Amino acid sequence: MAIVQGIREKVHLPIYDSLSIEPGKQLRETEPTSILRFFVDVQKKTKLETNLQSASLLPHYNTFEARAMRVVISDLPPEFPVETTSGAKSKSDEFPVLRPVEGQEEPGDAPYDVKVELGVKRLMELLEEARENDGVVEVPADEPGVIPPDNPAFLDGDFIELTVSKLEKLIQSLEKSAPPLEQIRPNNGAGTIIGKLIYNTVTTLYVGEKIMIQMPTWFFPAGAGPYSESAGATTHGEPSPTATFRFAEPIFIDKQQNFRVEIEVPDTDTLKELQKIYGPLNLWVVLDGYMTRDVQ
Repeated sequence: MAIVQGIREKVHLPIYDSLSIEPGKQLRETEPTSILRFFVDVQKKTKLETNLQSASLLPHYNTFEARAMRVVISDLPPEFPVETTSGAKSKSDEFPVLRPVEGQEEPGDAPYDVKVELGVKRLMELLEEARENDGVVEVPADEPGVIPPDNPAFLDGDFIELTVSKLEKLIQSLEKSAPPLEQIRPNNGAGTIIGKLIYNTVTTLYVGEKIMIQMPTWFFPAGAGPYSESAGATTHGEPSPTATFRFAEPIFIDKQQNFRVEIEVPDTDTLKELQKIYGPLNLWVVLDGYMTRDVQ
């Protein structure tokens, strides 16, 4: 359709871009540096991830008035790989093996010990089972990843007991491949992934290489997403379009002018922990405002 010469329209059309961590992968695999960049790489992204067509540029000869900026973080349960990308598995000291004794309620000790070398997915499954079963879970001695000594006196039914604390130690022995504490102990006072991100990062809006605003990420509430009054869910702001940061004066992005948003993790130790986050996780930056464009 032909463009109507000399006439332009102004529409409320927010622009957004996102960083996505795929299920079973860590943030370090998506972005290994301390800076998360938005509106810079928009290729091969779906409409869920961005509505820009060109990196750091508005469509065609459009202009944009940014009236508000928000950071939206998804709160989805993580998924873990059977084995980490490095092939790392937990390393343990030896665990005593228990053996059912006929006619007795309590098992006896088997004459051998085992080591445990399991991947993160199996360990997290066992951790969940232990929490649902009074803090302990029974693992068969012949399960793959349970390593017996040479020529053990093995009998069918032998098992080991793993407590919540022992499982957490095994998970943390995965080092870089271990999830952060917020995913090992979700919603129990250890904090949440949303809190970890917004309280430990700084968000900056650049227009034409000029800093237009720079503040800790908690300054830019999402104003979107699910909301719950129970203690089992966390959101970054009430899900109302007005419950977010609005610029005192609109920030103007001219036609063919570069712009971007960066979320930086200034602390090195915090960065190492954030890079352990497992997906699925989406982190959006939204510039809310008015697009001026040609009429067609």
